[in-house]
Amino acid sequence: MRSDVLIIGCGIGGAAAALELARDTERQITLITRARQSADSNSSLAQGGIVSIGLDDSVEALVGDLLEAGAGLTSPVAARLLATEGPTLLKRLTEDLPQLKFDCDDHGEPSFGLEGAHSRRRILHVGDTTGEAFMGSLLAKLAERPNVRLLIHHTAVDLITFPHHARSPLAVYDELVCHGAYVLDGKTGQIASLIASHTILATGGAGAIFLHTTNPPGARGDGLAMAARASARLANLEYVQFHPTALHMPGTTKFLISEAVRGEGAVLLTPDGDRFMERYAPDRKELASRDVVSRAIYQEMLAHDYPHVLLDIASRLPADTIRRRFTSIHAHCLDQGIDMTVQPIPVVPAAHYFCGGVLVDASGRSSVDGLYAVGETACTGVHGANRLASTSLLEGLVWGTRAAREIRDRAVRQTPGDDEIPPWHNGDLVSDADPALIQGDMQTIRSLMWHYVGLVRSEQRLNRATRELVNLRMNIEDFYRRARVSDDLIGLRNSVQAALLVAWAAQRNLASRGCHYRDDLAPGYE
Repeated sequence: MRSDVLIIGCGIGGAAAALELARDTERQITLITRARQSADSNSSLAQGGIVSIGLDDSVEALVGDLLEAGAGLTSPVAARLLATEGPTLLKRLTEDLPQLKFDCDDHGEPSFGLEGAHSRRRILHVGDTTGEAFMGSLLAKLAERPNVRLLIHHTAVDLITFPHHARSPLAVYDELVCHGAYVLDGKTGQIASLIASHTILATGGAGAIFLHTTNPPGARGDGLAMAARASARLANLEYVQFHPTALHMPGTTKFLISEAVRGEGAVLLTPDGDRFMERYAPDRKELASRDVVSRAIYQEMLAHDYPHVLLDIASRLPADTIRRRFTSIHAHCLDQGIDMTVQPIPVVPAAHYFCGGVLVDASGRSSVDGLYAVGETACTGVHGANRLASTSLLEGLVWGTRAAREIRDRAVRQTPGDDEIPPWHNGDLVSDADPALIQGDMQTIRSLMWHYVGLVRSEQRLNRATRELVNLRMNIEDFYRRARVSDDLIGLRNSVQAALLVAWAAQRNLASRGCHYRDDLAPGYE
C-alpha cells in the first residue's frame, strides 16, 4: 500500500492531523489503529475537559501554571505556544464541529471547571465525558473526507527506515529517513509495507506497562518502542504521571475518577475518615499537583497498610448537582455498588500519563527525516516533569495541527520503489504465540514496573528492575522470532522495550523532580 501520509494512531493528535491535512484534497491520508473501533483511545477516555482561557484568566497565567506544574522542566517556548495557539485552534475546531457543545451556565456562558495546580477556572467540559464527545465529533467529520482512509484492527509492526531496511548497502551513507511502516492486518494476519512520504506517530502512551493504570490495554508504548528501534531521539522517559484518584476495583485498568471532582470540592480521607492532604500540601491541599497528591496517598497507604483512601464529594455538593455534573462517573460507581452522592469513593493512584516520549520540535518533527510524533507519544516540552491537568487534549490538537501544516507546506517526498524495500519475511513460521506465555510475561513486566519503577523509586529498586527486564527482553525477542506475529506478540515486544527505556532513564536521573521521585538521594540533590 502507498499513501502520501501515514498516521499511526487515532486519538486526538492523529485525528486532528488527519482533519487538517484533509483540507488539502490532493493529499491521500491513511489513518490506522490497532483497535477494533476507531474511538478506542486514551483521548476518548478523557473526563475532566480541555484547557482554555477562562473569564478572569490570561495567557500569562496559563503559562505560569504550566511552568510551575512542570517542576522546572517545561519548555517556556512550548508552554507559550500551547497557551497562545491552543484556544484559537479550539475555537475554530468547535466551529467546524457544531455537534460538539461544551457545558454552559444558565446565561449561556461557558462553564469553566477548576482542576489541580490551576490558578484559575479554565477547563471547558462536556459533563464528565469530554474526550468521548470530542473524539466522536472529530471522527464523524473525518468520515466525510474522501481522501482519508481509516483502517481499524491494523497494527504497526515496525517503522520502515533507511538505511535500516534499504536493500542497497550504499544507503548506509545516507541520512536516516522514514518511509512508512510494516503493518499487520489483524483480520488476515498478513503483514504488508505501507509506504508513505510522511509518517506521524500518534500511538498514545505506555500506562499499560504498569500493574495499575487508567489507560486501556493498547497503551503499551508501541510508538516509543518503534521510534527507539528506528534510532529516533527520545526524552524525559522517566516522567510517568500517576493519577491520584482511580477507582479501587479489580483488574489492571482502573476507572478514572476525574480531577474535576476535587476541583468541585471533593476531599481526600483515610479509611478512618481523617483528612490528610493538609499535612502534605497545606496551601492547595487536594488541588496540589498530581505528583504531590499521588505520593501523599501512596505514603498514607504504605504507612498504615490501607488498601485505598476515600474521596468524598457527597458531603460537599447536593446529590442532584453531583449526578448532573458527573453523570458518567456516578453511573460507573453505581455499577460497582458505590453511590457517590451518599458515600465516599474508594480510590488508589494509577499510572496515567507519559510526559516524555519521542522528542519533537514545534512542528512535531522528530530527529528522523519524514517522521513526526504528536500527542502522548511525543515529548513536546509542554509537560516537563509533571503534566498540568487537562492539557493533553489541547496539546494533541495543537501539535497534530502544526505537524499537518508542516507536512502540507512541504513538497511530497519521493518514496522508494517496491523493489527497494524488502517485504516482511515470516520465514517458515506457522505456530502461533502461546497466549499463556504472553500473558505471563506481560504480568511480570507490569509487576516489575509497579513495584520498582513506580511512584517512589530508589537505586536498589531500579537496579533490580533493569537487571530483570534485560533478561526478560532477551527471552521475549527469542520468543518473537520463533512465533507467528500477532498484535499481542507485537505488544509484548514493545512493552518490554518501553519498560526498559523508562527504567534506564529513571536509573540515570539522580534528581527528584516532578513525577520522578527518588527517596534515596542525599540532601541537596532533590
